Amino acid sequence: MTRFFTRSFVFALTVLAAAAGIQSARAAPLDELRIDWATYNPVSIVVRSQGLLEKEFEKDGTKVRWVQSLGSNKALEFLNASSIDFGSTAGSAALVARINGNPIKSIYVYSRPEWTALVTRKDTGIAKVADLKGKSVAVTRGTDPHIFLVRALVDAGLSDKDVKFVLLQHADGRSALIRGDVDAWAGLDPMMAAAELDDGAVLFFRKPEANTWGILNVREEFANEHPDIVARVLKVYEQGRLWALANPKELVKLLAEAAKIPEKVAEKQLGERTKLTHSRIGKPQADSILAAGLALQQAGVVAANVDVRKTVDELIDTRFNAALTN
Repeated sequence: MTRFFTRSFVFALTVLAAAAGIQSARAAPLDELRIDWATYNPVSIVVRSQGLLEKEFEKDGTKVRWVQSLGSNKALEFLNASSIDFGSTAGSAALVARINGNPIKSIYVYSRPEWTALVTRKDTGIAKVADLKGKSVAVTRGTDPHIFLVRALVDAGLSDKDVKFVLLQHADGRSALIRGDVDAWAGLDPMMAAAELDDGAVLFFRKPEANTWGILNVREEFANEHPDIVARVLKVYEQGRLWALANPKELVKLLAEAAKIPEKVAEKQLGERTKLTHSRIGKPQADSILAAGLALQQAGVVAANVDVRKTVDELIDTRFNAALTN
C-alpha cells in the first residue's frame, strides 16, 4: 500500500511538473508578433503609426511585424497560412472563412462601418440593382463587398448567374470601373470615397445595415496558446481606438498618408461612414453576421447542410472583452 502510494505520489508530481513546464513554455515571450494593418481598419493605422505594440512588447524582446491586408480575403489567406496572428476583416467574411475551415476566432470590433455600396459611372444608365442584369461587376471574392453584392442581387430577384463577376482586388476594381472595363463595382472605402470625389462615381445602391462589422480576428491556435498576449494586444488596440475618437482631425491625416489619398477622401470615409464607438464583440455582431450567413445560404453560396448559427457561435470569442471599455 505504501509502495503504491509512493508510486502514485511520484507520478502525480511528474504530471504536475510537466503541466507546469507546458504553462511556462506558453507564457514565454514571443520572438515575433505578426499583425496586419489595413486602410479599411483605421485603428490599425493608429496603432502602427504610433508604435503602440512595439512599446507594449519592448521589454519582452518581442519584435512586431506588420503586414498590409488589401482586403478581408487577403487577411484571411494570411491567417490560414499562419503568416499573421491577427487579421482585419469584415464579420461576414470571417464567417465564410470559418465555414470553409479557416481556424480563426473573432475577438474585437474595430469599426461599425458603411464601407461598401454598389458603384457605377454616370454614363451607364444603372440606377438600381435590377439594372445589373447582363452587366459586368468588379468584385473581390471573400470580402464584405462581395457578400453585399450577392445579398443585393438576391433581394432584387437576381443571382450571380445574371451578372458577370470580374474578380479583382478592391483598388483594381475601382480602376476597371473608371476606365469603362466593367459596368459596376462592389466598392470599398477609402477607394470608394475616392471614386466618388475624384471620378464622379455614383453609389447607386446603399444599405448600411447590410455592412457587417469591422472585426479583428486571431488564429485559434494562437489564442489558445497565448491568451495573455491576445489580451495585451487588445488593450493596445483600445488605446489606439480611444485616441482616434479623441483626435478625429489627426486620424484623417494618418489615414490619408497611409492610404496615399487626399485628406478630403479620408474625411469622407471617416466622417460620414465609419463609427469607432464599439470594441466589445457580442450579440450585435453575432446577429449581423448570422443574418449575412443565412442570406448567403439562401443564395446558395453557403451549403444547405451548414449550421450557420453554430458556426457563428464558434467564431465569436468574448473571453477577451474584460480588457475593453465599450
